[in-house]
Amino acid sequence: MAVSIIDVARLAQVSTATVSRALRGLPNVSEATRERVLRAAEELSYRVSPQASSLASGRTGTVGVVLPFVNRWFYSQVVAGIDSVLRANDLDLLLYNLGDARVHERFFDRMPLRRRVDALIVLNLPLSQREAEALVSMEVPIAVLGTRIHGCWQVSIDNAEGASTAVRHLINLGHRRIGMITGALGDPRGFTTPIVRQHAYRTVLAQADIPYDPELEAPGHLTIEGGAAAMARLRSLSDPPTAVFAESDQMAFGALRTLTRMGLRAPDDVSVIGFDDHETAELLDLTTIAQPVTYQGELLARQILDALSGDEAEPTRVVVPTQLVVRGTTGRVRAAGTARQRSPEQLASQPSRPDQ
Repeated sequence: MAVSIIDVARLAQVSTATVSRALRGLPNVSEATRERVLRAAEELSYRVSPQASSLASGRTGTVGVVLPFVNRWFYSQVVAGIDSVLRANDLDLLLYNLGDARVHERFFDRMPLRRRVDALIVLNLPLSQREAEALVSMEVPIAVLGTRIHGCWQVSIDNAEGASTAVRHLINLGHRRIGMITGALGDPRGFTTPIVRQHAYRTVLAQADIPYDPELEAPGHLTIEGGAAAMARLRSLSDPPTAVFAESDQMAFGALRTLTRMGLRAPDDVSVIGFDDHETAELLDLTTIAQPVTYQGELLARQILDALSGDEAEPTRVVVPTQLVVRGTTGRVRAAGTARQRSPEQLASQPSRPDQ
């Protein structure tokens, strides 16, 4: 088997990014580290590939972006952020949509981006160890969103903390029967984000001494239609939830649509909270966990620019904060026939009238 940059990094006990810089004579590598890398490369008879050698000159002027869904709001917003930074720096974007398992497998069999890009950005893509190593073997800087590849730049949010904040908000409003519309159930590709948020939901319930009921979890498949079907399923229970956490705003939109068609309202009949702060969330007065989606794309592109310039000695990891945005779809749990009560956060956000 051919020796790769991964093998050199392991022997020298440094990252693949450091190996790449050391072998290409770029700055921000100490002489001791450079010597260790050169010795490891010589011991393994490793030679820098032509595509790695061309990186310093920026020969292609193109950055590849690999993502699992090109037509979903979240990914389109991240790509918009990436593109704005790349265009401002005279770099082109080459997009690869691995929309299903067959396309995903063919991509890693053929590795079509090899020798075509100077760097790579990977968006929330479930990868096996073999696939991650195949990407690293391209010997170009790699930035990843929402996951980790050893030796690569990374941008993420704290999904566990964001989901925990959403569930705690509902508990603080007095809800004990809390449902969840999740993207994790029945997902064959193993996306980690829905699983992390689902685990946080269960953990917070346990911390509040609320018994876990699997009937209160319904699959929403991260779509509006899936969210609508999930809410219909939850409302059909003999003891339906008084509040629902949807793992994405789009699933929450579907949930609200179902309530409307049933002649119900949020939060009078059931509180609903989403995740993302989609631009439509404010229009629908949806309480949500906000994350700066486009900004994450911008950060990924800036990491790539730093990597291409050689300014960063080692790959960086940035965790972007989330924030609870309280709007009109969540309220205190109430008995039948009582008036709607606003949460403390909602009351605090309302402007005072002159006569108050």
